[in-house]
Amino acid sequence: MAQTLASGASASGSSAQPQKARDWIEILQRYRHPDPARSVFEVFITLVPFVALWAAAWASLYVGYWLTLLIAVPAAFFLVRLFLIQHDCGHGALFRKKLTNDWVGRVMGVLTLTPYDAWKRSHAIHHATHGSLEDRGTGDIDTLTVREYAALSPFRRFLYRAYRHPVVLFVIGPPLLFMVQHRLPFSMLRGADWRSWASVIGTNIGLVILSGVLIWLVGWQAFLAVQLPIVAIGSSIGVWLFYIQHQFEDTIWAEKPEWNVHEAALHGSSHYDLPGFLPWLTANIGVHHVHHLYSRIPYYNLPKVLRDFPELAEVHRITLWESFKCVKLRLWDETERRLVPLAEARATL
Repeated sequence: MAQTLASGASASGSSAQPQKARDWIEILQRYRHPDPARSVFEVFITLVPFVALWAAAWASLYVGYWLTLLIAVPAAFFLVRLFLIQHDCGHGALFRKKLTNDWVGRVMGVLTLTPYDAWKRSHAIHHATHGSLEDRGTGDIDTLTVREYAALSPFRRFLYRAYRHPVVLFVIGPPLLFMVQHRLPFSMLRGADWRSWASVIGTNIGLVILSGVLIWLVGWQAFLAVQLPIVAIGSSIGVWLFYIQHQFEDTIWAEKPEWNVHEAALHGSSHYDLPGFLPWLTANIGVHHVHHLYSRIPYYNLPKVLRDFPELAEVHRITLWESFKCVKLRLWDETERRLVPLAEARATL
């Protein structure tokens, strides 16, 4: 793939392609400028359907709970899209003014159960340190090396295997993360300033007010019957997307000084090539390698990058079917320089 990126002409007329990840920065900055009208429209066409689907799910309770759960699936995808709008605001990518990005992000944070300023800080650390073995632990899915796993006690190995089990990682963990841990996210707040603490408190107050209004309107039982499955499904989708974006076999982890932030961004992030309508529902977050390399690009401009530079579309491309194979990956093999399943790692322990 390095040879592919280093040779050939781009669709935009460049005679030679960058040989290093950082050399793409000058090219990608052309796509960073948001269109305010488009951004407002994107918020509108995400928020309105989400509210409509929530109301439809509530109305469907009088038909049958099976219909409520059915409606909860598209509602959950729109909740994910709201989170990804918040995500772009956190990068200062959706609007031209920082104040607009921050306040749209804060409002979205109430709907997505995520304290915006605290998450924004944690996510910035993730972008700045992803792929660095020495800086793991902030905004990442916990990943051990084969050597580290071998050094654990049997009980600690059991805990790690339990944490990385698909049921825990994608079913049990995500709702607990958004509904419980985000109410007082100490991992996000470690070393944080007053803005992050205020964000947590403000988001919790906003949640109490919004939930109180909805409970007053529809009753607490109907509120829980609608809200819980939407949050549970949406949070699982969100964690799954984040997992596939970085937990694939030929991702990159390294120790300093070998680690490089630009190489880790381009080659430690995947291009999750989703079919049909899914890229729109997930706000093009699958174009994650480009996003990590230049996070100020609005999500609606990411497809333009791939159209203009089709060679980038093939960098660490993972299809929906191929992504399911990534679930078995558990440990980073320092010798092989790839993520491996536990079964493969045990053979070397």
